Amino acid sequence: MLTKRFFKTKQEAEVTFEFAAEADTQVSLAGEFNDWQPVSMKYVKKDQVFRTKLRLPIEQDFQFKYLVNEQEWQNDHAADHYLLNEFGTDNSVVSTARV
Repeated sequence: MLTKRFFKTKQEAEVTFEFAAEADTQVSLAGEFNDWQPVSMKYVKKDQVFRTKLRLPIEQDFQFKYLVNEQEWQNDHAADHYLLNEFGTDNSVVSTARV
């Protein structure tokens, strides 16, 4: 799941990435915004999701995926859209365009 917060005076948006999984799972976020280097996400027990927030430049699209247990790539079912990647699968896309 994705949520976005825009700032009036800054040229960036705060994007919250969430992935629902059991607490004993390992979930990382990788995308164009971090050169596809997986970064571990924090488990939020109250909401039973892995969550991380990033500040991204506005008016851009970023491809990303979740890496589960260091072996399975998953898309975000609430992504803004999807793009075919070089491996023949889709990547999730988050857009920071103001709507």
